[in-house]
Amino acid sequence: MEIAAIIFAVFLIAVAAITFFVMKKAVKMAIRAAIVALILLIAIVGGVSLWWFGGAANSNSDNRAAPVNKKSR
Repeated sequence: MEIAAIIFAVFLIAVAAITFFVMKKAVKMAIRAAIVALILLIAIVGGVSLWWFGGAANSNSDNRAAPVNKKSR
């Protein structure tokens, strides 16, 4: 799940950069900065939550042994 968190954060950072440059002529700097800050905040919160909660959910299942399949014949 750590890889998913990193990919999510990198993707939203790229979206923020693209958004900043696309809106260069249309919107004033303060509004652009606020939109980019919001996207980056979502990236940070989403990445940390995926890392934190995704890793905690998988840590319990790793300790159990795999079930043994016995053939009936």
